[in-house]
Amino acid sequence: MNDITMIGHISRDIMIYKSDEVRLTGGPVIYSSAAASRSGKKIQVITSASLDADKELDGMRTNGVDVIRLDSTATTSIENIYFSADKEKRKVTLLSQADPFTIESLPETDSTIYHLAGLFRGEIPDNFIPYLAEKGKVGIDVQGLLRCSEEGKLLFKDWDSKKELLPKITYLKTDAAEAEILTGETDREKAAYILASWGAEEVMVTHNTEVIVLVDGKIYKAPFAPANLSGRTGRGDTTFAAYLAWRLNHK
Repeated sequence: MNDITMIGHISRDIMIYKSDEVRLTGGPVIYSSAAASRSGKKIQVITSASLDADKELDGMRTNGVDVIRLDSTATTSIENIYFSADKEKRKVTLLSQADPFTIESLPETDSTIYHLAGLFRGEIPDNFIPYLAEKGKVGIDVQGLLRCSEEGKLLFKDWDSKKELLPKITYLKTDAAEAEILTGETDREKAAYILASWGAEEVMVTHNTEVIVLVDGKIYKAPFAPANLSGRTGRGDTTFAAYLAWRLNHK
């Protein structure tokens, strides 16, 4: 039995700031599995990518992660053009897209937590939430629910099924901007309380200054204090995954 099964696409990322260009294989399942596997937990990743991307999954395998690649006609690739040194402002373009997941294509798996780590809407259909909630606890990053592709451009839109499906989610992760889209509230703590009132059991809201978690009506805070922001990509993913791994032993 796995402790955490993570589901989501990898991404061949192109990151551009001024004249600098960096290419690497990223995506929430890459960063999340790296953080969670270092806790000593048994981690599984289910991803969708083309055959020529299989060697790009070896880093996860080296970390002891059980990786299942569902064959796809393409591998997701995203271009990020940053407009500020802190990398908070950026233009995001979807260059190619792997096949979406379906319940029918999902391999048999047994896990304590199912972490839905999507990059954009439609990658992991909404019907995964009630289906997996019957098998274990569901953790989800709302990026994969709000971020939409329109002619290659990635935009954020509200999630129509939020009030129906939030009660099925044990662990909900959002950043400050996504929380505002969902709730209309700019105050991060107030937004967390609203999301909890709609049914999410535990709510994490990340910001470039701190992370807050709402559990049983109480807010917990921890500051982000990096030496620099050059490695901000995946920060929210690693924070959420580390929390999920910690939560396995701290009820």
